[in-house]
Amino acid sequence: MHHSHSEAHVTFDKVELPQSVEIYDTTLRDGSQQEGISLSVEDKINVARQIDALGVAYIEGGWPGSNPKDAEFFRRYAVGDFKLSHATLVAFGSTRRHGIKAFDDPTLLHLVKAGVPAACIVAKASSLHVTETLRTDLDEALAMVRDSVEFLVGEGLKVFLDAEHFFDGMLLKDGFSLKVLEAAEKSGAEGLVLCDTNGGMLPESAEEIVTKVRRYTSATIGAHFHNDSGCAVANSLAAVRAGARQVQGCINGYGERAGNADLCATIPNLSLKMGVETIERERITLLTSVARHVSEIVNISLDPQKPYVGTAVFANKAGIHTSAIARRPDAYEHINPALVGNNSRVVLSELSGKSTVVMKAKELSLEIDDAAITKVLGLLKELEYQGYHFEVADGSLELLMRAAAGYDDVLFSIESFTVVNSWTRKEDNTSLQTDTTEDGAGTDGNRITVHPWQQDGVLTTEASVNLKIGSKDIKATSTGNGPVNALDKALRKALIPHFPQLSDIALTDYRVRVVDTGHGTGAVTRVLIDSADAEGSWSTIGVSDNIIEASWEALVDALVYGLRK
Repeated sequence: MHHSHSEAHVTFDKVELPQSVEIYDTTLRDGSQQEGISLSVEDKINVARQIDALGVAYIEGGWPGSNPKDAEFFRRYAVGDFKLSHATLVAFGSTRRHGIKAFDDPTLLHLVKAGVPAACIVAKASSLHVTETLRTDLDEALAMVRDSVEFLVGEGLKVFLDAEHFFDGMLLKDGFSLKVLEAAEKSGAEGLVLCDTNGGMLPESAEEIVTKVRRYTSATIGAHFHNDSGCAVANSLAAVRAGARQVQGCINGYGERAGNADLCATIPNLSLKMGVETIERERITLLTSVARHVSEIVNISLDPQKPYVGTAVFANKAGIHTSAIARRPDAYEHINPALVGNNSRVVLSELSGKSTVVMKAKELSLEIDDAAITKVLGLLKELEYQGYHFEVADGSLELLMRAAAGYDDVLFSIESFTVVNSWTRKEDNTSLQTDTTEDGAGTDGNRITVHPWQQDGVLTTEASVNLKIGSKDIKATSTGNGPVNALDKALRKALIPHFPQLSDIALTDYRVRVVDTGHGTGAVTRVLIDSADAEGSWSTIGVSDNIIEASWEALVDALVYGLRK
């Protein structure tokens, strides 16, 4: 592929950019505060290993002493249960509480005992927050900073100060925010981290404020932006332009509310666009795999349109572009996707033309003639009219193209399937006494029984499948916690003795969407199933006005595609 511009970076006139900046990852601390993220100790260790592989300078591991999981994480690091090859592990905490000596403060003592070489402590850097939330006076707040930094430095720790609400504090123009930085620097802090805690800054203001701080201190300036205004990455770049030499953020932009600066965009923007070294060049190619791996660990599906690392960000759909893309990919791609470990994709839809199908076939290593191309285009237009959406179902698309091209891929044939849901009232209700939770909801085992009738009976689902493998009839029956689960189990029960590799295929997600909402419960539904094995993941699709049929179609495609791989 020709990517003449992708290695180059933009030259910024009248701005002296640094040769390099430090990347400080806070996924395990600030990122884990995102709603819906709850990491076990093993999860935290696995995330740390992934981020360490990128070669970032610092990984903030959590707040020792604030909760048992973080305490155990640091304990396991201290005893050598896991090691970091590239990053320095940092323990997070706060300054001493007002009215207490630093050497008596439990939070600071936990930082010392964490067994790591560096600590980052948070301090209020806005007079408003000192008087209204800390409810102490400004002199005491500055003393808290001095005492805490001096104590930790005296214990041999490298200390960073997180100046919380710094940018908003600077807007008050009372000088207090700069006094916080001065107190920390004179007490031995190595880095002063300017925090946009509320996430409301815009790049112009961020750059102006960091420029002022740069003239005021010789310490390393860090930038920590939240994304509430949608500008966290842009603000981070502006801060580097103004003199910041450390950038903090999270993999995939995780974090509370709208999240933190997304390192998966910040790193390539700095290194590939601005020419500022962040992590080793060869490690930038790990960004996509790390982003996707971490998303699996935190159990949040990665947005396919996430810049640089999403599955859709280097995908081209419109038929009018495809001939040009074949000749010059860089005409439609802002970088070579391989630089961040991603790849180009051709997406087929009802908009596709012949050249798009040819490119997709080449991508899939399929030999396809003109008659098959015409057939594929006709099928795409008809099926997408019915509600199919192949650009999000790569597995089903490949199976469709293989069938149109005449590949003989019949591994088994479906003769019939049956699904029966039955609810039966229990004769002896004494066995259904329910516990009462704090909110008064009854539970039957682990299931909350919202409706009284649920307490009187039991729902069972049974599925049977009848298949042919060659001339051999195969039948299997299984129960499940719903029709799709029961069908999946029955299908596997029938096939695994003949195709043992199916045991390695897992269904990772199941999504249903109503295509024509005006028809109520009789509407056409689209079912998408995501599957994965050790080598990768794929998606399959089914469409029908019967949700069971749509699910069955997507399910069969999922297993057939897995076997084809």
